[in-house]
Amino acid sequence: MKILLVYPHYPDTFWSFRYALQFIGRKASFPPLGLLTVAAMLPGEWEKRLVDMNVRPLTDEDLGWADYVFISAMSIQRKSAEEVIARCRQRGVKTVAGGPLFTACNDDFPDVDHLVLGEAELTLPPFLDDLLRGEPRHLYTDKRRAELRETPIPLWELADVRYYASMNIQYSRGCPFDCEFCDITALFGRTPRSKKLAQLIAELESLYVRGWRGAIFFVDDNFIGDRAKLKQQILPAMIDWMEERGRPFYFYTETSIDLADDDHLMQLMVRAGFEEVFIGIETPHDGGLAESGKVQNRNRDMLSSVKHIQQAGLQVHGGFIVGFDSDPPTIFDRQIRFIQESGIVTAMVGMLTALRGTRLYRRLHGEGRLLGETTGNNTEIALNFIPRMEPAILIGGYRSILETIYSPKNYYQRVIRLLREYRPPFSGKFHLQQGYMGALMKSIMLLGVVGKERLYFWKLFFWSLMRKPRLFPLAITYAIYGFHFRKVVEQISGSGMFDGKDA
Repeated sequence: MKILLVYPHYPDTFWSFRYALQFIGRKASFPPLGLLTVAAMLPGEWEKRLVDMNVRPLTDEDLGWADYVFISAMSIQRKSAEEVIARCRQRGVKTVAGGPLFTACNDDFPDVDHLVLGEAELTLPPFLDDLLRGEPRHLYTDKRRAELRETPIPLWELADVRYYASMNIQYSRGCPFDCEFCDITALFGRTPRSKKLAQLIAELESLYVRGWRGAIFFVDDNFIGDRAKLKQQILPAMIDWMEERGRPFYFYTETSIDLADDDHLMQLMVRAGFEEVFIGIETPHDGGLAESGKVQNRNRDMLSSVKHIQQAGLQVHGGFIVGFDSDPPTIFDRQIRFIQESGIVTAMVGMLTALRGTRLYRRLHGEGRLLGETTGNNTEIALNFIPRMEPAILIGGYRSILETIYSPKNYYQRVIRLLREYRPPFSGKFHLQQGYMGALMKSIMLLGVVGKERLYFWKLFFWSLMRKPRLFPLAITYAIYGFHFRKVVEQISGSGMFDGKDA
């Protein structure tokens, strides 16, 4: 059996980092972890190939080789996934689809031959059994939650790691919180499930043996869902492994803001090699937090929490949302002020979106306010529900936030604020990626000579060299990120989205 695993194209967005990747000569942020894990679950004697369309195009030769094409995608990859399915159908190649897009919207894909939905540990084995008997069904679902203790190591040999800026690992699934707009609990539940310590160490070792050195993203939606296990088992073992291997990796992940309440946990994470955390801040307005069920963010000084995490040695990236029913007219200025004062350099601000499967989707459906489905692009101006705020005001305010926080002046102010307050350990290492000198030279030319941010770039350049020399590589990294974010904002502004045509 010849299996072609296809990961559809990921369009240019806030999280694609396409404009930043050109500085380090990489083609994609990270490989398709889900598909590589599925590949490891397939019979060992089957032939397998991976086509990551973010790295290279899918050719007719690829399709001609395959007996089956396995496709996994997120909602933002929908257009590309539809094109892949159409090409397969045209050539008579059988398709097998799974992942978040197909799990949430399986009725939208009648041309897929076999839908293997939910968690592959539960639904892939019965599909394979039926396939080997020559009697595969169209649909495989299972409402249970998978036990991760038997999840295999991803088949890394299918991916050329030279094309990626980072590798990725999944340690756990599920989140103890239940925010109204989030589909994580619908997909993975509220009880965190995690791999065994031996599994995690084996995955780290597998990447080490393959020669990877650099960033690894823990894709867990809330890495600290089971704090006791982290503090007692996982992080101490990671610390030992990292020290024995000469600290070959550095890690980043997603957590809830209550990480700020646990100094011991933060210390262990930093010692284990974690340098960055993404946190869903959402809004400084308590009404929006109450409305969305964001209980972990309420009754706290979120600005102080962010600074406390930064001072513990973890850079904070943040997610923000506008468009809650309770948002006052002042919300846009409040969002800007919070972002600037927090020193959150990477601030992803998006319009509220009703994702299928969420409590928000069900509520808005019941209120008759749904307008359609979402593209999955966090920063797209495409309202899929009727907001309480006048749409023109909401879109205009959103535009104001993006153009303000990613203007060179305000962006570089945040970088300097972060560098002033960030307290990494003395022994910490800071990394750009392989090709640091090339990235530095490109940044000098593109940002320091021809870029509209050149005045601010040189101010940061010399300020960091003089005041924070150990953080100079980090300063350059953020300068490069800023170029990407500015280009994305310019792309959004030039697309007509702010004109209300897509609202």
